[in-house]
Amino acid sequence: MTYKILPLLLFASTAAMAQAPQAAAPPLMLKDLIAGPGKEVRMQVVTSAPGAASPAHRHNGQVFVYILSGAMEMQVEGQAPVQLTVGQTFYESPDDIHVASRNLSQTEPAKFLVVMVVNKGAPTTVPVK
Repeated sequence: MTYKILPLLLFASTAAMAQAPQAAAPPLMLKDLIAGPGKEVRMQVVTSAPGAASPAHRHNGQVFVYILSGAMEMQVEGQAPVQLTVGQTFYESPDDIHVASRNLSQTEPAKFLVVMVVNKGAPTTVPVK
């Protein structure tokens, strides 16, 4: 008898799951894309060593950051610094100068996904004096 009920229970639970409304996944970030001919998208995972910081720089493109692990402090010129943890995002416009990018931990690395929209063949990072 158990063998006859099991398929019915499986069918009922599968049918209920198929009818359940799917939760909409909210976007992590929405930005207008500044692109056209001669543009390319670059994606990379960056690992920041414990306590590491980068000097002021720019990317001359749109930069989207998603924190994968650890905690980072990011700042663009003219704006307050922000502290980011896992799942948070950061954006740099083509005109921004990135004045702070610092791993907040002195003992653990931080990892973040970077997606950039830049001119084809352009350097990824340009130092700023």
